[in-house]
Amino acid sequence: MAIADSAVYVDGKRVDEPRSLTETHESAKERGGVAWIGLYRPTRDEFEAVAGEFGLHELAVEDAIVAHQRPKLERYGETLFVVLKAARYLDGPETVEFGEVHVFLGHDFVVTVRHGEAPDLASVRRRMEREPDLLGQGSEAILYAVMDRIVDDYAPVVRGLENDVDEIEAEVFGGNPDVSQRVYELSREVIEFQRAVRPLNGVLKGLTDGFEKYGIDVELRRYLRDVQDHVIEVQEQVEGFRQLLQNILSVNLALVSLQQNEEVKRLSEVSIEQNDEVKKVSAWAAILFAPTLIGTVYGMNFDSMPELHWTFGYPFALALMALVCLVLYLLFKRRGWL
Repeated sequence: MAIADSAVYVDGKRVDEPRSLTETHESAKERGGVAWIGLYRPTRDEFEAVAGEFGLHELAVEDAIVAHQRPKLERYGETLFVVLKAARYLDGPETVEFGEVHVFLGHDFVVTVRHGEAPDLASVRRRMEREPDLLGQGSEAILYAVMDRIVDDYAPVVRGLENDVDEIEAEVFGGNPDVSQRVYELSREVIEFQRAVRPLNGVLKGLTDGFEKYGIDVELRRYLRDVQDHVIEVQEQVEGFRQLLQNILSVNLALVSLQQNEEVKRLSEVSIEQNDEVKKVSAWAAILFAPTLIGTVYGMNFDSMPELHWTFGYPFALALMALVCLVLYLLFKRRGWL
């Protein structure tokens, strides 16, 4: 059985640690206390045993087994079902790891189902055991403590994301063209974090309204409103991160575009210079081709060639070569090829 801890509390004090679920539930009923059972990634068969003992609704059971739910609050008869998203910041890879906690809340029992490493519900249990006055207020106090711990754990995540945003901002203005991928990855984490935080405000409002309806202790309602204030603060910070990342991405795309334009400009200038060089080479090749052609014709040495035995044939050929070269030179010079 994936039971992390199981105990019965009466007036805020741990009075029994039964060996089975049936004994735990019966002990809580007999003593007029609250049974608190903590599960860690239970299998379907393991959780169905818990669901059968405490009469949990099949739809809530399915959600708890499958996980990957958004934060929500639902009531099935006398049982409350609350889904919460936990988060923790990993310094090494500089990423946010998300977990999930499902809480089933009845008059005399609390069942917590944890999917993921966060939060540390054992520390929540230890805190409540050190505060018997708070724990003595019943199962609702346990739900408050779990939610308070999850929301408190958001603070290091906010600091980690804030540091990542500052680093990315420095990289962008430092001229790093490869920062776009990191911006997208961080934006995805911020959006996922936002999905974890945003619905909590509605969950807490629903809890507060329900606690007023069912006459839950006023002090406990104050505690919940304090948690709600922290949630709103985190939500505003995360929304600010998202907007800032969008601005950073826009600036980065503008800088990359500017760099690309500069590169295209430089390549265009190089291409123009190469074209000028090609023009010069082509012009000189044309100039040198003319005398070569004339010399080739007169170098054939056929018997019946014009001017072959003419006295001025040789100087005429040289003069013709020079004239053609001069005309071509002046023509190319006029067109700016030389």
